[in-house]
Amino acid sequence: MESSLVRWGIPAIALLLAAAFAVGVARAESALGTEARVRARRILFASAGVALYLAAIAAVGLSGVLTRFDLRPPPFMLLVVVTLGLTLAVALSSVGRRLATGLPLAALVGFQAFRLPLELVMHRAANDGLMPSVMSWGGGNFDVVSGITALLLGAALPFGSVPRGVIFAWNLLGSVLLLVIAAIAIAASPIFRAFGDDQLNVWVTRFPYTWMIVMVAAALFGHVLVARRLRTDARAGSQSSLKASQTSGDGA
Repeated sequence: MESSLVRWGIPAIALLLAAAFAVGVARAESALGTEARVRARRILFASAGVALYLAAIAAVGLSGVLTRFDLRPPPFMLLVVVTLGLTLAVALSSVGRRLATGLPLAALVGFQAFRLPLELVMHRAANDGLMPSVMSWGGGNFDVVSGITALLLGAALPFGSVPRGVIFAWNLLGSVLLLVIAAIAIAASPIFRAFGDDQLNVWVTRFPYTWMIVMVAAALFGHVLVARRLRTDARAGSQSSLKASQTSGDGA
């Protein structure tokens, strides 16, 4: 039987992530000096967009269509593909660029700390028998490491110079761990049954647990933003070095 922690924890985290997106857009636009009227419009669009996104996933989950693994292609897999495609499209768009450049790097890294409480809730879901144990850290899911290290690294960034290589390595590790749990979740679905019939991942097909895909999307979105920020900073550093060398050469 599902506990209150799981029943309310999953939707609470999803709603907090949605709010974080809207707040992030507001902070980034302010930091970039966007004109007030334009900034207000972008915040409104971001808030409405994420609300519509959550509502659409909730509606699909409540409809029961995600349980139809007999259909080809399975609706659940279509939802996964559409969600991840939309996430990448937004992260690589001008919206993602403004978030990546307008927000502090500490905020972009620290955002991934949500994976710590999420993994705690997932572990409880496994103990409740709601979620396959193979998807918890008792199985092959070690994504809790991403949450813990994001918390520590995000807290350290404002107080000192953290080597770019460390942040890159952390971002790569978090991406790999995300890929691992995503692969486990899909392998445990009724499509593949990779871990047996007693380890089927069907809990995410009904609301509010359909919002688990929001967590995956948020983590992917965050990793892309950090990668974009590191790339932007590297380019800025290269240009500064080039200008410095040119100035030195002119002076000589």
